[in-house]
Amino acid sequence: MAEGRWHRLVGEATRFLAVGGVATLVALFLFNLLLHGFWVIKEPPLGDHPLWAYIVANAVGMVISYRGTRSWAFRHRRTAHPDGGRTAFVVINLVTMSIPVGFLWVSRNVLHQTDPFSDNLAANVLGLGAGTAARFYLFRTWVFRHPELAGGPLDLTATRDGSTSDPTPPAAPGPAGDSPRRRCEDRLRGR
Repeated sequence: MAEGRWHRLVGEATRFLAVGGVATLVALFLFNLLLHGFWVIKEPPLGDHPLWAYIVANAVGMVISYRGTRSWAFRHRRTAHPDGGRTAFVVINLVTMSIPVGFLWVSRNVLHQTDPFSDNLAANVLGLGAGTAARFYLFRTWVFRHPELAGGPLDLTATRDGSTSDPTPPAAPGPAGDSPRRRCEDRLRGR
């Protein structure tokens, strides 16, 4: 992998993890509050429903995550969707949320572990790690595509709100159907 691409990947991954860290802290707090109360609530509202507690807490985290991911982690990438990638973002989050929910379900229903440590280990360590890796790949591939692969030029100017504007029209194809998109795809394939 070329040094520039490696640097870009590390930068995106670092920003993605930072945004995810904030969203995860919010979701972690809400999950434990809804499920275990932790000295704040005597009768936690979802004390008997660990899967729903996880889903509600992570829905709040998803809202935080979208804004941070769109405006900071992948700010230089275009979305491949007319709605700014919101629908695909939600769908990917809901699908990948099944990973930690599955870990939590196994911990609760197969291993019969109901203590806070087991709940957090299953959902917020093991499941979240696997889900985060899946989301990073899917967001980069399907929601926030690289500008050359999305059909536009690399030089995008960031606006004040973090969205991008396209100041120049795409270059005309060169000889024999050569285009910036085709050249980028060929570089990514190692041709």
